[in-house]
Amino acid sequence: GEIIDKTLVKNIIELYEQMGMGSLDSYTNDLEQPLLDATRAFYGRKREDWIARDSTPDYLIKAEKALVEEKERVGAYLNSATEPKLRSVVEDEILQKVQMNLLEKEGSGCGVLLANDKTEDLQRMFSLFSRLENGLQPMADIVEKFITSQGNACTEKRQARLDSGQKDKNDDPDFVKSLIDLHEKYLGVIRETFSSHHLFQKALKNSFEVIVNNDVGTFSNAELMSTFCDRILKSGGEKLSETEVEQSLDRIVQLFSFLTDKDMFAEIYRNQLAKRLLNQRSASDDAEKAMIAKLKVQCGTQFTSKMEGMLNDLAVGSEQKSEFDARMEQQTDTKLSFGVQVLTIGHWPSYKAPEVALPPQMQKCMEVFKEWHDAKHQKRRLTWVHSLGNATVRATFGKKSYDLQVTTLQAIVLNSFNDGKTYGFNELKELLNLEDITLKPLLHSLSCGKHKIISKTPASNKINS
Repeated sequence: GEIIDKTLVKNIIELYEQMGMGSLDSYTNDLEQPLLDATRAFYGRKREDWIARDSTPDYLIKAEKALVEEKERVGAYLNSATEPKLRSVVEDEILQKVQMNLLEKEGSGCGVLLANDKTEDLQRMFSLFSRLENGLQPMADIVEKFITSQGNACTEKRQARLDSGQKDKNDDPDFVKSLIDLHEKYLGVIRETFSSHHLFQKALKNSFEVIVNNDVGTFSNAELMSTFCDRILKSGGEKLSETEVEQSLDRIVQLFSFLTDKDMFAEIYRNQLAKRLLNQRSASDDAEKAMIAKLKVQCGTQFTSKMEGMLNDLAVGSEQKSEFDARMEQQTDTKLSFGVQVLTIGHWPSYKAPEVALPPQMQKCMEVFKEWHDAKHQKRRLTWVHSLGNATVRATFGKKSYDLQVTTLQAIVLNSFNDGKTYGFNELKELLNLEDITLKPLLHSLSCGKHKIISKTPASNKINS
């Protein structure tokens, strides 16, 4: 800490350099080596004093200052060849020898700094330990362990809710959002605090591979994430702007990238996509396409080919609808408004296709469509899946009329009760050619709900065969 005459010191050092007659042997042996030895001893004493008294951030501030001062000292009067040697001695004494002590120091180590979002201290720690050979690996290991613990805390909260009696569903947006927020936070930390260094990117990846694949409850994280997408993409779900939808999809796809069983996600997502498309519940065609494009970037064309095929089926169907509508206008012997959506079997999930006995007017419409379709596509075979259809039925009760939005199968059941007819379960079952497993839910939905469209005896909430 004493003030020295820098000019005098510089002149003495030049004298040592000149004594070598063109070489630095004299400077190196007689001045530099004793200086390095003294520097090592000096910083060895400083290290012991600092590590005993200071927190990790305070210690690193002193270490940073010492390194700057030693560099300035070389620039002021030492030969430039001394700088890397002097730097190495100082780094070894005040960083290398106490690295793990500093990283793990109780109350102020790396994990504590992460927990308290001490960005400046973490940046300094990263900068100083990056000077050492393999100096960042121990720090990255602590970061990985810390992020994993934060993710496990999210999972434990979900488990605690289930243990307290909360019903387990495939829809847990709070849990998925907590994982998204956690990833977003530490993605920013890796980028801004640790300069996107590959060791810390790997730490983030490793930790989230553990977190995302740690399932609790009945439903896998793959299903929870797919259902979260469903909430965003279907009408009546999350109330988000276009920008927020885009951001949410980007973030969920980042989580998806850590899933081990991506095929499970794809299967669940495809089923939910099919429901949105067939029930006309998709909030935005552009958002659907954007999500599929993001999955395609992650997993390739084969992963998304069926999803793209589903969207293509609907686009082609829309083009052909107007052509068939013109054909139906020529059909004067039906009052039904009739439309068909043609699906390619390989693209869509498998659906049950009960061979229900259709009302004559429906049957006639189907025959017209088949004739029109076969003329256009001679090598294709149609299989009718009435369980996916929907209908608007005009129902008249006394003097009041109502338009009922129902499924095609519900419409067929309701049609059977026209003119005040009454049936026993087995009679109706035989009339419609439906099995118990199909007919019972249909009758329950029409006679046991809040709005009872048909009446039953006895007046219970159960359908007896």
